[in-house]
Amino acid sequence: MLDIAATCLVITALLAYLNHRFIRLPTTIGVMVIALVLSLGIVMLDALGLDHGLRQYEESFVRSIDFSDVLMQGMLSLLLFAGALHVDISELKAYRWQVGVLALVGTLASTLVVGFGMYFVLPWVGIKLPLLQCLLFGALISPTDPIAVMGILKSAGAPKNLELVVAGESLFNDGIGVVIFVLILGMVTSGSAPTAGVAFELLAREAGGGVVFGLVLGYITYRMLKSVDQYQVEVLLTLAAVLGGYALASHLHISGPLAMVVTGLMIGNRGRALAMSDTTRRYIDMFWELLDEILNAVLFVLIGMEVLLIAFTAPLLVGGVAAVAVTLLARWLTVGVPVGALGSFFRLPAGSSRVLTWGGLRGGISVALALSLPAGQERDTILALTYCTVVFSILVQGLTIGRVIKQTIATGSAGK
Repeated sequence: MLDIAATCLVITALLAYLNHRFIRLPTTIGVMVIALVLSLGIVMLDALGLDHGLRQYEESFVRSIDFSDVLMQGMLSLLLFAGALHVDISELKAYRWQVGVLALVGTLASTLVVGFGMYFVLPWVGIKLPLLQCLLFGALISPTDPIAVMGILKSAGAPKNLELVVAGESLFNDGIGVVIFVLILGMVTSGSAPTAGVAFELLAREAGGGVVFGLVLGYITYRMLKSVDQYQVEVLLTLAAVLGGYALASHLHISGPLAMVVTGLMIGNRGRALAMSDTTRRYIDMFWELLDEILNAVLFVLIGMEVLLIAFTAPLLVGGVAAVAVTLLARWLTVGVPVGALGSFFRLPAGSSRVLTWGGLRGGISVALALSLPAGQERDTILALTYCTVVFSILVQGLTIGRVIKQTIATGSAGK
């Protein structure tokens, strides 16, 4: 385990250096691009018989990492807490209904649109995938990545309310998406559809339980932070709350992602205002910002390296293109259209529907959920479709969303 962690950190540090020194892309995108290019280069050398065992070594290394377990049981709790830590809850309250509708209704609607869309499109490209498996793909690809888009929104100078809604939706729809995924996976493995009562009970236990647990954990941590004034101890308390809280949530069968978001909101607002000195606040911010950057860089490097484990065929590549198109269409129908049509309800600047549609980046959680599926032909197909969608999302949407935001701001300013 130590060798794996050390290798991951060394590779990530070297790729981050190369990106900063020569390529100058955003760190997470840059390291993923380099890792992906190097992995594809090794595949080409192997095809030419010139790799000298490099492909076997990298494949062995990647297979030794349980990507799903590393992200879902390790990184995700830390990343979601770090993302929620800097969201102003007083501002978020003003848009709580908008965020709630997009996170809950939007994620569920997107799952259905993507699922049924892929069920009808895939036979045209020579791929057969049962409806429930298509809905599984819809569930795992619908959550958006809060980490990938939040930094881009800030650097592009997005309006504060738009940044708030995008960040809030992304933070909460991860938890909602995982609950929907678990529900559909249960249908696949059991071979029978649950009743409406069972589905509602699962949603209430997972999502509602996660929120309540997050509130309790956040309050306990806040009280402990308020009773001491030593930044080393307080940083350690936040770290223990995240890792210990997420592990306990998993044992209680409630949503750990939602619990971490709620805990992060409480510590980042009530804790920051009433339980921390200026020194503690500075150190906690620096610690979580640095941890966030390191984990994101490692995560995106792993995504770039995972390409070696996917057996792409011509139909799967075409299916991947179809998956990108269907996913973007679903995002537009379930988020873009409602935001554009119900402007008085969402209270966002003109053109926000375009930003929300194009800014719905997919990331590591989608790949992790795909890798967690039972082994088989359907899993291989879903993994390939997921990988194509995530890579397109990060490379194409991630590198152009800043331009879309600036154009939206310019258009809005010109219209005044």
